[in-house]
Amino acid sequence: MDFLHSLFAVSAEDLLSTSVLVLLLVAAWGGDKASRAISIVAFAVLVGAAALAVPALTAGAGGAATSAFGGHIKLDAFAAFAKLLIYVGSGVTLIVAPAYFDRFKAMRAEFPLLILLAALGMGIMVSANDLLTLYIGLELNSLAAYVLAAILRADGRSAEAGLKYFVLGSLASGILLYGISLTYGFTGTTSFDGIRVALGTGALSIGATFGLVFVLAGLAFKISAAPFHMWTPDVYEGAPAPVTTFFATAPKVAALALLMRVSLDAFGGQPGAWQQIVIFASLLSIVIGALGAIGQDNIKRLLAYSSINNVGFMLIGLAAGTAAGASAMLVYLAIYVVSSVAAFVVVLALRDEAGNAIESIAQLGGLSRTRPWLAAALAVVMFSLAGIPPLFGFWGKFLVFQAAVQAHLVVLAALGIAASVIGAFYYLKVVKVLYFDDATDAVQGREELANRALLLGSSLFLSPLGYLLTPWLGNLAGSAAAALFHFA
Repeated sequence: MDFLHSLFAVSAEDLLSTSVLVLLLVAAWGGDKASRAISIVAFAVLVGAAALAVPALTAGAGGAATSAFGGHIKLDAFAAFAKLLIYVGSGVTLIVAPAYFDRFKAMRAEFPLLILLAALGMGIMVSANDLLTLYIGLELNSLAAYVLAAILRADGRSAEAGLKYFVLGSLASGILLYGISLTYGFTGTTSFDGIRVALGTGALSIGATFGLVFVLAGLAFKISAAPFHMWTPDVYEGAPAPVTTFFATAPKVAALALLMRVSLDAFGGQPGAWQQIVIFASLLSIVIGALGAIGQDNIKRLLAYSSINNVGFMLIGLAAGTAAGASAMLVYLAIYVVSSVAAFVVVLALRDEAGNAIESIAQLGGLSRTRPWLAAALAVVMFSLAGIPPLFGFWGKFLVFQAAVQAHLVVLAALGIAASVIGAFYYLKVVKVLYFDDATDAVQGREELANRALLLGSSLFLSPLGYLLTPWLGNLAGSAAAALFHFA
């Protein structure tokens, strides 16, 4: 009976895994000609999985009632919130990918299957309540991601991106595994609940401290936080644009949610041990992301450094170690996902007459005069990512700074605000090129209808109209954060 209850509880994961197996057979028989039909079905599966995750979020599910499979899985409101963002990022990728790959005659039937497998792994990651479950979900996602990065087999940059991601990802997995083994050795358990009880609130032993440091280091790689960010610009630049869209959204959400659960749940009784690490990674990510982006001329590399910078701001919310900080981080994460979707849909539309991708920022000169709608959308994204009011991106930054001040981390908030001024420079540089440089007429391609709809919806969300959603988004994030602190 317990097994059947657990199997029913993970209905979203059941749907994803069953659908992947069925679609794998369809792909084997139908070949690449069936890729578009498989993508449509895969998108419908993600919508179904999202519908199955919604009840836990709206009900604010939390506590022991949300455990499944002997406590290895936790299906609370926090996991549901993260899963919805993961499914949004995955679904957007399936929408924008076919038209892009068709231009290269490289749409593969396995592409939507890899997206579904990655989504399944990420769902397990954010629901993990045990270090072993964590690792299984993370590796399922990572293995699919390595293949996705190198999906354009005839493109040297794509192959290089996949190889770099694989090598550095394997190193990060080794670091994480070593941290897991140390944590298990000094606590006697891999369960998050057991670890929290075993560590207590007293002084940590040297061995347990090293375990915590290695676990956090392995997860820092997955969220591309400095100083483990080195893979991000190369992979973002080399991977196909739809894959980069995916990397910037769904896996980022999963890794950040996992870091939150590990820090606030498994090591929740020892905030003093991990807060220093998170604060260091936060400030370093903000500074490196901002300074690294200033000299970039490639739009995808600039967005990669922007992601490092924004991860730093999100970590300020985690450093607060409070429910308000966790809620602020989730709101910021939701806004960032929409910003990334909008940014990369614009990148997908940047093509010359021959259909080749335009990635040089200099070639976007005067885009406001040749493609005013596209330039306006990109400007909205840049201003929102910079956190300039009244755009919605300001609200995410405001909430994490407010949470830090409430947690008496005034110096951290002040440094974050000061560093955000540096970041504003490179965002405004892009806007300056769009509106004040001489027109290059380089961008000639037209965006697909679905991409236009995504861009319009994302731009409206990031505009001041987005503030109309703050009560609703704040309530959902608050319920998710409360579930994460249910043990307290």
